[in-house]
Amino acid sequence: MKRLVSSVLAVLATVAIVSCASSGGSFAAGSYEGVGSGHGGDIRVLVTVSDTRIEKIEVLESGETAMLGDAAFKELSEAIIAANTTKVDVVSGASESSAGFVAAVEDALAKAGVVLAAKKGPAKAAPVVFDKDYDVVVIGAGGAGLSAAISAAQSGAKVIIVEKMAMVGGNTVRATGGMNAAGTEAQAKAGIADSVESFYKDAMKGGYEKNDPVLVRKLAEESAGSVAWLTSLGADLSDVGRLAGASVNRAHRPTGGAKVGPEIVETLNATVVKTAGVTVYTKTRATAILKDKSGAVTGIKVIAADGREYDIKAKAVIIATGGFGANNDMAASYVPSLKGFATTNHPGATGDGILLAEAAGAALVDMKEIQTHPTHAPDKEMITEAVRGNGAILVSKEGARFVDELATRDVVSAAVLAQTGKTAFLVFDQSIRASLKAIEGYAKLGIVVEGDTPEALAAKIGSDPARLAATLAAYNGFVAAKRDAEFGRADMPRAVSVGPFYAIEITPAIHHTMGGVKIDAEARVIAASGSPIVGLWAAGEVTGGVHGGNRLGGNALADIVTFGRIAGNGAAAYATSSR
Repeated sequence: MKRLVSSVLAVLATVAIVSCASSGGSFAAGSYEGVGSGHGGDIRVLVTVSDTRIEKIEVLESGETAMLGDAAFKELSEAIIAANTTKVDVVSGASESSAGFVAAVEDALAKAGVVLAAKKGPAKAAPVVFDKDYDVVVIGAGGAGLSAAISAAQSGAKVIIVEKMAMVGGNTVRATGGMNAAGTEAQAKAGIADSVESFYKDAMKGGYEKNDPVLVRKLAEESAGSVAWLTSLGADLSDVGRLAGASVNRAHRPTGGAKVGPEIVETLNATVVKTAGVTVYTKTRATAILKDKSGAVTGIKVIAADGREYDIKAKAVIIATGGFGANNDMAASYVPSLKGFATTNHPGATGDGILLAEAAGAALVDMKEIQTHPTHAPDKEMITEAVRGNGAILVSKEGARFVDELATRDVVSAAVLAQTGKTAFLVFDQSIRASLKAIEGYAKLGIVVEGDTPEALAAKIGSDPARLAATLAAYNGFVAAKRDAEFGRADMPRAVSVGPFYAIEITPAIHHTMGGVKIDAEARVIAASGSPIVGLWAAGEVTGGVHGGNRLGGNALADIVTFGRIAGNGAAAYATSSR
């Protein structure tokens, strides 16, 4: 997803640069292009300098996810100019994008003959100014937090969002496959027959009936409304596909199968920006939930971007901080076999909100239920389940299929780990690649191996050419017969027969933590005593009970938006009732 940006950033320097040319005390004024390598490919910038200072930094081209890239580039530009050096800290949560951007700026400055000064210590930040009180404070600015904040504001509440990371989006911006919903307008247009009952049964079955049925029923009933709500805000969720564990196509995503997470986050963030009554503070970490003598919530304690501690008063608090998939120590404390596992999560998913809620008296549920995603490209990124949903198969290093590719994630993960080297290959053809825009991003990362024929592909990945060719021939026969006689795969949308052929090496990684804070169907946080904690709500992956023993692909986005909206509406109603 290359984005040509005529002027994403235009940051004017306010102090003279302390750098100088190697030949003397100035450098050649002008505009210089530089290139660096980011997570999504090349980052190309234009740096304009006078004979004494940097005047402007513009991003000309970038393959980075918009929400991550733009936020990181803006922060880095400001830091580089303020410090008069590129030796600045990377933006947490966007380290590869940060490194690529800095490299591009340095490349441009080198062409101008600039020798940069060493990094200076940061100036002491001015105190952050918060209002005296708010109706609702939301902790976390991922999909659940943004949905909750917008819904609360739409219900008339004055809302503040605090986010410990430097940017909004959380894990949501990384989501790729789709958002499950039953009975939507998009399904009707595509002739897809679905129902709340079917959604409910699939989710319960996928979670091994460990789910809280009341929460699952609520999720299923409200899912179509959540898609309609996002669509009303401007999101494109018109394409409908199928993810593992679903009995029908119900995974909603942008046209052509593009990544759904960035679409949702960009839509929600744009809505927050233009919504009156919502203020966002990034780099602000919640450290405690405040209560009065009766036990009712009265706000939160935070450490703000200036490093100082503040109390923020609010009539209601919503916890939407996500799970703990990036905290391996915490995950391994519940499931020791996960010690040392990689993760698909962003670095801020460390379980903070769960600990805050527990300290405030909340009950926790299903903490040992931790899901691994079976298709994670080692040291790169998660490969969306939609690649398999659109027809790809999994083969061992020896070139043989070994599992129903659309079995639940825990089953597929275990099957991959049983293979030689605990890895496997996701194999697809040109027709599958053409059906899903997300694959182009993987190609830009350099993780897609290509061969004109199955035999040529096998040779490149170190597999047995004859065996891989036979595996594909057998699978294509199953597709023609509409019956997978080997592993019982129910949905086989297309054969793998149109060259070129492709492969991505994958292995499981920690993906979703199903356990967390106990809530009821109104998203109220439940105390260990069994009663709701007055003034406290929670939504998204920070909660437990919705997904049981295994989360189905596409249900997380339905969860965060649906219960985020429920939490926002409920908190607003409570907070404004006393006016």
